[in-house]
Amino acid sequence: MNYLVTGGAGFIGSNFVRLVLSKRPDNTVTVIDKLTYAGNKSNLDGLPENRLKFIKGDICDAGLIDKLVGESDAVVHFAAESHNDNSLREPWPFIETNIVGTYRILEAVRKHGKRLHHISTDEVFGDLELDDQAKFGDTTAYNPSSPYSASKAGSDHLVRAWVRSFGLKATISNCSNNYGPYQHIEKFIPRQITNILAGVKPKLYGSGANVRDWIHVDDHNSAVLKILEEGKIGETYLIGANGEKSNKEVLVTILELMGKPKDWFEVVSDRPGHDMRYAIDASKIERELGWKPEYTDMKQGLEQTIDWYTFNKKWWQPLKDAVEAAYKTKGQ
Repeated sequence: MNYLVTGGAGFIGSNFVRLVLSKRPDNTVTVIDKLTYAGNKSNLDGLPENRLKFIKGDICDAGLIDKLVGESDAVVHFAAESHNDNSLREPWPFIETNIVGTYRILEAVRKHGKRLHHISTDEVFGDLELDDQAKFGDTTAYNPSSPYSASKAGSDHLVRAWVRSFGLKATISNCSNNYGPYQHIEKFIPRQITNILAGVKPKLYGSGANVRDWIHVDDHNSAVLKILEEGKIGETYLIGANGEKSNKEVLVTILELMGKPKDWFEVVSDRPGHDMRYAIDASKIERELGWKPEYTDMKQGLEQTIDWYTFNKKWWQPLKDAVEAAYKTKGQ
């Protein structure tokens, strides 16, 4: 198999490339990535050059995408603009990449008759009440609440329409919040870890009561590979690890693991329209494909993540000042 991985130099995509090349020795990977601020070619350092081809390019480039899809056996579509705060400030890049870019991929996949797996998010479902026991499931209606989540919802609907209208060989997965190595330090968990490593108090949005369903990136990607190899065409699979924790719980755990008092943080202004709670019911992929997460204890996953950022300061230190300056302008 030769996989075309869009957004393969980003956080989740680069970890998927590493998984495929380590677990499937007969497979090769072609990565296309625009290398926006969230994409980093160094995320692919150390991988076998004879099995990995990197193309700097835009998924909205119809000619390039047509060529690369034609040369592949399957497409794994990670490429997306994905930061909620950024989508509130400037929505257009999210519409362009997440909707127009996905359309370009769908048309190329349709033309060449290739297999597609589309990566999406649980944020398309909106949010749940903090005191609600419900989880997002197979029949949950879409209810996005930001330009980012709305654009991802739109891309999901496009994939389903192409499956129904044109017989596209595609699957979709909606995953809960990822954490782990190579995640950009603007994101919640790496921002807290790198602040502590830099001797700066970490920041907590508002009361920190907002709940996310966390999953280690390796578990997410093992599920994606399982869907690619065994998933039923036309189906959507929800991926989660029963990792519900409030932002404050996550921050306190990071502080404890890094030897700091549990109250050693600053409270900053909350994000506009901040979703309250996400929770994924992953029983379908567990039941139908036999997938299970490895990191069932988030503390274990956070330890591994903290170790990675501790021993890879050269990867994140050049970014740190600019990220914190951007947050400072927003009082966060």
